[in-house]
Order: sequence, then structure tokens, then C-alpha cells
Amino acid sequence: MRTNSVKQALAHGRVQIGTAFGQLRSPEIARLLAAAGFEWAFVDTEHGGFDLETVQDICRVSTLAGLAPIVRVADLQYPLVARALDCGAQGIIFPRIEDAAALERAVSWTKFPPAGVRGYGLTQVHVGYEALPFEQIIDHFNANTLVVLQIESQRGLDAREEILSVPGIDAVMIGPADLSISLGVPGQFEHPRMIEAMEAIRDTCLAKGVAPGTQTRSLALGRFWKARGMRFLGCSSETTMLFEKASEVAAALHSAPDAA
Repeated sequence: MRTNSVKQALAHGRVQIGTAFGQLRSPEIARLLAAAGFEWAFVDTEHGGFDLETVQDICRVSTLAGLAPIVRVADLQYPLVARALDCGAQGIIFPRIEDAAALERAVSWTKFPPAGVRGYGLTQVHVGYEALPFEQIIDHFNANTLVVLQIESQRGLDAREEILSVPGIDAVMIGPADLSISLGVPGQFEHPRMIEAMEAIRDTCLAKGVAPGTQTRSLALGRFWKARGMRFLGCSSETTMLFEKASEVAAALHSAPDAA
């Protein structure tokens, strides 16, 4: 069985770099991202269009390639969480968290009893075809499933002390787009109100023993927040990186001199 290296690294205070993956329905993207040096990608089933079979393919290839697949579910519903994990997700991202009690229930869905209430449906595929007892499998998956929540609103910001006190949380990934809208500064990611809010979340994470993190839309913002202590750090997406590099190459060739 595979150890979740991202979860281990975060627990030891190390930065783990990831990206968004939600549009291109090719598991080859996972191999590409791993080869490029990313440690994780969040497979986006909240805003992306992936069906369950695509999620399963991406998760299995990601794991083999050494890229931790973390599925962002669309909502706090047990079937969405359980099926993502059964598809091979090494972690779950819970979006739009504002209530500690709802989060506590959701976290319980990621763990097998007695730590939680996840139903057991694992097969030889999930354990690398090793012959192992149930007890060992349960302990391994309970210890290696990464649990991430998103704070994306003023209400979530205000409730962060209670939210981040819920047991079983490994990391936070701040959602800056929705948070900026909620704070009245839509899309102004460097606005003082945004920086103050994100630093407040970071500080509460550190006080509670949770790895602070955020998703960023540009390399400049990624560097900015890495320097300010974000450890579960996402930057860009598979489509944005492809478009930006394609635009750079096309523009360079168009501007190059023609034959004399």
C-alpha cells in the first residue's frame, strides 16, 4: 500500500506544491504534472466536468506517477466523498466550509470505523494486490487520507477558530476567488482586506496544528504566499499553464523575423 507523502510532508512542516486539474479529460496530464515537479493536484469535481470514471482513471494514474490526487467534491454529501475515495483519491477537499458541525460530519466520512463512518468497499486494486488483513488496511487508509477544507467566505473567516478545532483536519486551502467576492473586493487578490483575511486564517491554522494553504492564479501570487507561510500551496491549472506557454511560443514565432 502506498504512503501519502503529501500528508506526511505537511505534518512535518514542509511545503507541498500542487495545481488545479479540472478540464482536460486525460490521465496523461497527471503523468505530465508529476514529471514537472508537482506533488499534488486537486481533481475538481466542484467546478470541473469530470464524471466518476474519469476521476477513477486520473486517480489511478496519478498515484502510479507519484502525484497525489486530491478530489474536491461538489458538496458535503457522503456519496460524493465515499465514491471519490473508492476511486483512488488520496484526499478530499471540502468546499465552502462555514460550520464546524457540518465539517465534523464530513470528516467522519473519510475514515473507517472506529475513527469514522466510511463504508468498506476496498478491493485488491486499492491495496496494490497485496494480501492484507482488514485491520491493517483500515489503519493504513485512516492514517493516509488527506483531509482539506476551504474557507471561502466572511462567515467561514469569522468561524475559523471553531472550524479549525475540528479533529482530523490536515490542511486548509483558502479559496481566494469566492473569498474576495465575499469580502467586497472581487478579484482583487492583493487588496489589503484579502491579505489581512488570509493571514488571519494562516495564523489560526498554525495555532491549531493545521497546514495553511491557498490556491493561487499566478506564479507571482504563489511566490507571495509561499514567502508568507502557506504550505499546501496550489498555483494555476492544467489549462492555464498550457494556454500561457502556447501563447508564449506562438507570440515568439510570430514576432521572429521571416527569411530574407
